[in-house]
Amino acid sequence: MDDLADSFFAAVCGGDVDTLTELYAPDARIWHNEDGREQTVQENLRVLRWLARTLEDFRYEDVRRHTLPTGFAQQHVLRAVLPGHGLLEVPAALFVRVTGGRITRIDEYVDSAAIAPLLATSAGAKHDIATPFASTTEGTIA
Repeated sequence: MDDLADSFFAAVCGGDVDTLTELYAPDARIWHNEDGREQTVQENLRVLRWLARTLEDFRYEDVRRHTLPTGFAQQHVLRAVLPGHGLLEVPAALFVRVTGGRITRIDEYVDSAAIAPLLATSAGAKHDIATPFASTTEGTIA
């Protein structure tokens, strides 16, 4: 389970969509507490590509991971430099369900105040989307 988790978070930081696509089950769902919505894999990949392109020195630190019978739980602090803002520190916890070696569901809890600069940056982006974190297919973050 640790290998899958390590691969997942390395792929997120690197914007490696091919690896992420392999790690996700095709019908996986990703839920975030800040908007209460579920994303499809494709919606989530758009967000993760945007994060990898937008953030500098993107990394996960203070990682505490626990293997569960159905996957794993991880607490961490996402740290990165957000151009125009400075250091970004986002405490988060994820509960990840894994079936057959692939991620089938993620429930992610983040500090909504800590992601406010990301939301403001995404709202000001050239893309026709209010926020990359919304589970809508109207946006064009790619």
